[in-house]
Amino acid sequence: MNVAKIAVASGKGGTGKSTVAANLGYSLAQERDVVLVDCDVEEPNLHLFFQDGRSESPVTTPVPVIDTSACTFCGRCAEQCRYGALLVLENDIRFFRELCHSCGGCSLVCPTGAVREEMEAVGRVWESRPFPHLRLISGVLDVGEIHSTRVIQAAKQAAEPAGLIIYDAPPGTACPVVETMEDSDFCLLVTESTPFGLHDLELAAAVAKKLCVPAGVVINRSDGDDAETMAVCSRHDLPVLLRIPFDRKIAAWQNRGELFAVHMPQWQGRFTDLYTRIQDIAGGSR
Repeated sequence: MNVAKIAVASGKGGTGKSTVAANLGYSLAQERDVVLVDCDVEEPNLHLFFQDGRSESPVTTPVPVIDTSACTFCGRCAEQCRYGALLVLENDIRFFRELCHSCGGCSLVCPTGAVREEMEAVGRVWESRPFPHLRLISGVLDVGEIHSTRVIQAAKQAAEPAGLIIYDAPPGTACPVVETMEDSDFCLLVTESTPFGLHDLELAAAVAKKLCVPAGVVINRSDGDDAETMAVCSRHDLPVLLRIPFDRKIAAWQNRGELFAVHMPQWQGRFTDLYTRIQDIAGGSR
């Protein structure tokens, strides 16, 4: 099977998820076309590893606008809104934008046509080409906005069509992570051998399993004593595909926003091998 979409997730922030995604994308782009998509739209950081000019396009979402002169305050719009974004009073109607999911249901059920939709900006999509075979697409959510999944969808759409796409998922296991993992061929789970790292690895693995996405693990900052991590992976039938050792040189390059696969070319081969193992596992699971 030719794996076309890989989601890189961790369950928590700070485990090196973006580092793995950036170095994997760079290494594979030495031989093929790759698109890196930063789906951590609240705090995108993949662009810090790559220096290049970028283009920008807005991301919008529909929100309801109510004409109170045409509204009869019948309450049908509020009745159908499962998120509580509308409150209809005797002679007034209140709209809570932060609760609106832009489903459009209120405009569909309104009997008088008092509800229409207008597009409002919620974020941006940045695009650049830092290397000849590598495109970088970053979703950026506007400050104070809640429509992160809309920006993630826009960033993923901007990557299509492409031969190989790598999604850098947000931390956690909530809706933005589900939106990122959904329709992926494989989920690469990055963890570290700490109690918090292993706890959140189990949560992220459960999300991947629920979505029927095959998964494997990268142990980052390994000190060589990974017995507890191996036990967790064994318990959840997760293959350990790569170990990245704790190395002060790697940490220093990362802190300067540099890719360690550039400075240590042997790692390009290891990330290429990682992709080969992903193909073998994903192919065998379908």
